[in-house]
Amino acid sequence: MASSSTDSSDLAQDKTNWAEDRTVLANKRTFAGWMRTGMASLAIAIGLHAVFGVTEPTWVAKAVASIFVAVSLLIFWAAWRNAYKTISRLDAHGVEPVSKNHFFTVAAILIICSISTGVVLWLV
Repeated sequence: MASSSTDSSDLAQDKTNWAEDRTVLANKRTFAGWMRTGMASLAIAIGLHAVFGVTEPTWVAKAVASIFVAVSLLIFWAAWRNAYKTISRLDAHGVEPVSKNHFFTVAAILIICSISTGVVLWLV
């Protein structure tokens, strides 16, 4: 009887470990999805500036484009924050988790690119 109890405990632990591994993988996919959404917001900002940049007054098109740049910044920051919090709570078992530094590096690069894009939109 004790062997059966140990086997079911091992199986329960395995299932828990697999669920945690699935969550680690889902965290990677979710982070990537947020990054794509942030880049789409940045692309909208550039597109708005390109389409409406010739209108007068030009500051209106720049202001609207800047809203989308700001949204992309918020998305990148939120993606990093949520991915970091999730990976901090989990232990990977059979999968290789993305390091916290990788999440930060990707988000930081895209934040710098967004800020640079916003500056260029106002200078053009």
